[in-house]
Amino acid sequence: MLCQAIARRAAPAGACSSLNFFANMPLRAKLMLPQQQQRLMTSNEIIHNFQPHAGDEAEDVVFNSLYGLRSIELNRPKKLNALSGSMVRKIAPRLVEWSKSDMANVVVLKGAGDKAFCAGGDVAQLAQWNKSGEAGQKKSQAYFGQEYQLDHMIATYTKPLIAFMDGITMGGGVGLSVHAPLRIATERTVFAMPETTIGFFPDVGASFFLPRMPGFVGTYLALTSSRLTGANVFYSGIATHYLHSTSLPALESRLAELRFRDQDGLAARLDSINSTIEEYATGLPHDEPILLAGELRKAIDRCFCHDSVDEIVEALKKEKGNAATGEWAKETLETLQKRSPTAVHVTLRQMRIGRKWKIDETFRREYGIAAKFMKHPDFTEGVTARLIEKRDPKWQPATLDDISAKDSDKLTEGFFLVDEEDKKFQLTTDKTYDEYMFGPRFGVPTEKDVESQVSLGTMTRAQILTHFLTARNHKQGVKEVVTEILDRKTKSKGDKVEWIYE
Repeated sequence: MLCQAIARRAAPAGACSSLNFFANMPLRAKLMLPQQQQRLMTSNEIIHNFQPHAGDEAEDVVFNSLYGLRSIELNRPKKLNALSGSMVRKIAPRLVEWSKSDMANVVVLKGAGDKAFCAGGDVAQLAQWNKSGEAGQKKSQAYFGQEYQLDHMIATYTKPLIAFMDGITMGGGVGLSVHAPLRIATERTVFAMPETTIGFFPDVGASFFLPRMPGFVGTYLALTSSRLTGANVFYSGIATHYLHSTSLPALESRLAELRFRDQDGLAARLDSINSTIEEYATGLPHDEPILLAGELRKAIDRCFCHDSVDEIVEALKKEKGNAATGEWAKETLETLQKRSPTAVHVTLRQMRIGRKWKIDETFRREYGIAAKFMKHPDFTEGVTARLIEKRDPKWQPATLDDISAKDSDKLTEGFFLVDEEDKKFQLTTDKTYDEYMFGPRFGVPTEKDVESQVSLGTMTRAQILTHFLTARNHKQGVKEVVTEILDRKTKSKGDKVEWIYE
């Protein structure tokens, strides 16, 4: 019951006011919290902070303008568009420039080539720096600082921003896309937060978006680094739309033609863009059902609702006796044993406390955690072993069994301490919120949405489905997602349905 109670947590106060902020743009001082009353970067400091460095690649990002459209194309296709410091230093100032331009109506983020939007940060370079000692670790920390400043800028951007999650979208690529209000998955999309595989923690704002996923799906994805592909990135709510990749060039051209009235707020502009994207929807793949559904989804919530790694492991061991999900539990246990034990323990704690962080606090806190991982041997070992030498890493401690529940508390606490160096980290704006400003407005309904209708006790199952289809203008995927939620989370009560809380 405790697990389900946590999963049913109410949206924090202030979520609605966040939407109003971005729709109507009142004075930003209204969003400042007492603990955030610290000096932010001036315009000159932003420009200085993102100055090019010697050795930056010349064409690793390509910027284009077409009428009202501004596009950012990550241009390292041979490296799956891995995000480097050079790229970050180009993108952030351009976003600042466009935010002030009356000519820029829509911003699109995309990747070059047909394999990846962005496969993650350029962690091989960071591991190489870390091997040189404290000076190198500080260079790695500076990289994360700039990356998180960019991610926060995207998460609070005041112009319509669309991410084409076409191809591999992992780690740093998720940070560039998942915080955008409109996110398009294609048949080529591969989503994952693979950090525990390399001795790190899910960063780039994962502390914010993963714990806010339905039930304990976010915890499962964070600890195991499991992947979602194609339409399942859309079904899960990570993407707001699903299109075939061949539709993207035509969509870009159409977006360039959009015009808005001066009085239109961000919400109205995004509504118009959303309708335009829907014009290019050609259906969902018939051979790709919802993956995180039914008995598997129930098992994920049963096993990953616990607050200690030991309890999760024990729950998975018990699950092995389940005829429907036993094989999944066995494979998940084997997966967890391969991950960095330190990273798994830290990540679980992150998933539990991150749900309370506002978006700006998320990036401030992750900056401190990342700095501590740069000093821990598992990150450099994990990157070197997995990505460079193609061998199994030698973790310190070596296995999950080597960290007791008592040791876990002591180990993880150190990663979440905020030291004086962490406090110096600055973001470029003071904008913040408790929940994503547009939530599931443009995507498929969430469990919370369906539960709110069921709890009214006035509608039949068919009426609930009709309600969502009508409210979402018969958006593709709504029928499938709402039906799955009703099948799994409700039971009949006369001609009505009631929510299952057990």
